[in-house]
Amino acid sequence: MSDDEPTKNISGGASGGGTETAFDPATAGTRAEAVVDRLGELYWTKTYGGRDAFECLVRTILSQNTSDTASQPAHDALMERYSTESGDTDLVDALAEADQGDLAETIRSAGLYNQKSERIVALAGEIREEFGGEAGFDAFVREEDPDAVRDRLLEMNGVGPKTADCVLLFAGGRGGVFPVDTHVHRIARRMGLAPADADHETVREHIERDVPAEKCGFGHTAMIQFGREYCKARKPACLDDPEACPLADRCDQVGVYPESGEVVDPSDAV
Repeated sequence: MSDDEPTKNISGGASGGGTETAFDPATAGTRAEAVVDRLGELYWTKTYGGRDAFECLVRTILSQNTSDTASQPAHDALMERYSTESGDTDLVDALAEADQGDLAETIRSAGLYNQKSERIVALAGEIREEFGGEAGFDAFVREEDPDAVRDRLLEMNGVGPKTADCVLLFAGGRGGVFPVDTHVHRIARRMGLAPADADHETVREHIERDVPAEKCGFGHTAMIQFGREYCKARKPACLDDPEACPLADRCDQVGVYPESGEVVDPSDAV
């Protein structure tokens, strides 16, 4: 483990998994790949997969529209209550039969807890009916065609592209999956890795096209960390000091104007 590894696993807590791997910046074939390789010099390099698919789905739903600081305690409280109370019953069964009000109180720290608890109970029931429980859902996510898995996940209420891609990546261990959250969406367009006016899906298509499959999982988590530390929405590091950003030589600074101190969304700079 590198001394530079963040203290928190930004892929979703201690159960995020991941095995160390090595990337060689000298072999980058595209600018997007070179960015990911440079991030590998800043942060730890890991490949992902192996998390329980249903727990991963629940964890990602809890993270929607909030921070890890808020959603991680909610996830921990949910797991402590329902995995313990359920005994030998799997988590799908426990949450399918959970009282929605009790679950909402358990996950309160995640915000939107009434909406999220309702979705989780409904999803648990749907997954139990279609896949039989945790094991069947795990097998589906890990073994079926990834496009078919993604399409089925997107049919579920409350599951958007980022949530579906996180399940494919962190549970299924699927290569070539680069989930796009607000950080990735901003950074890819600001750097010029995707069109300035691209939506989340278009950003995903550009990055997955230009970054080798085995580097996408790490690239996703590292770009999030980079966005939190350097390429912030309102005050990127380069605004005051062009040399403060370790990726300055790879960035088009779309929507960032150091001379005036102005920062706008890349789509507004077109």
